[in-house]
Amino acid sequence: MTNITLPINQIIHGDAVQEMNALPESSIDLIFADPPYNMQIKGDLWRPDFSKVDGVDDEWDKFDNFRAYDTFTIAWLKAAHRLLKEDGAIWVIGTYHNIYRVGKLLQDIGFWIINEIIWEKNNPMPNFRGVRFTNAHETLIWAKKSEGGKYTINYHAMKPFNDGKQMRSVWNLPICKGKERIRVNGERVHSTQKPLALLYRVVLSSTNPGDVILDPFFGTGTTGVAAKILHRNWIGIEQDKFYIPIAKKRIDQIQSEEYTTQAFDIKDKKRLAPRVPFPHLLEYGLIKPGQTLYFNQNPKQAAIVKPNGNLLYPDFEGSIHQTAKHIMEGKPGNGWLHWFFADKNGDFLSIDTLREIIRKDLNAPPEKPKSQK
Repeated sequence: MTNITLPINQIIHGDAVQEMNALPESSIDLIFADPPYNMQIKGDLWRPDFSKVDGVDDEWDKFDNFRAYDTFTIAWLKAAHRLLKEDGAIWVIGTYHNIYRVGKLLQDIGFWIINEIIWEKNNPMPNFRGVRFTNAHETLIWAKKSEGGKYTINYHAMKPFNDGKQMRSVWNLPICKGKERIRVNGERVHSTQKPLALLYRVVLSSTNPGDVILDPFFGTGTTGVAAKILHRNWIGIEQDKFYIPIAKKRIDQIQSEEYTTQAFDIKDKKRLAPRVPFPHLLEYGLIKPGQTLYFNQNPKQAAIVKPNGNLLYPDFEGSIHQTAKHIMEGKPGNGWLHWFFADKNGDFLSIDTLREIIRKDLNAPPEKPKSQK
């Protein structure tokens, strides 16, 4: 890899493919791409009141045919694949005009799809001609660099956005409107400006503070705004000079709060904590062979701990997980949450509390060697 310094938190003016190929290989944590949609719009569109619809008719969205669009897509996707770290990922957004072609080509190049996210617009533009249903959503493809590759997912951090439940693959968010929609002399600046709420979720869910996010079709800089707010680094590439000062001014106006690890650390500490097999509790002396454990604190559902860490239930023997599954008649169960022991006072305590004792010991910094006299 050539020794090229990444242009962190800068907007590069130029062709997306050329500028991506000029950046060092395996240097980017996440790519968010909002490429031309190739919407194939022919003729003007008018509202019932005879006012003209300001749709997507920009030159950058026009291609001679599907083959030309595919050639363009293959080029920038290959450049993206080269740039991503082995544990990197990419998000691509599009509509029915292009997303299926992008998805097929993305897989051909070697990316492995993690999720398809539907951005459901709660205030979409209606279909004025009345010849088809209103296009009320766009599709995002989230993919990792390879089938076996790792990637960042802040799974638990996204639950608060869905009332504490697992985040779903349908995101109901409004399109840009009001003060968020950037306008000059009353006219909107960019025909496909994405809402900050959408990029906020993308960045928060799939990166960590300090990561580098590349947006090769930067436009008005929403990716940079979300990255700055969340203390990620960003790089934007934009071929149209008109958008660059607008995006730069927009990002410069963002006053991000001071970074502290405690405030911005959203990793699931329990999921990332060191693994502790149940037999380790015996090795640490926290559980003893022959001790009785109780399923969900029920004295009538007791099991004896064997020296190897298996549980001996009246008609079954297995691990804490296998025995829990047996008792629940085949339903999967996390044994750490179901088994309890009785303390000296006869109160039931979860065996998970004992696992945390070992984890604290494993995470404790090593003792400094005593000085030799």
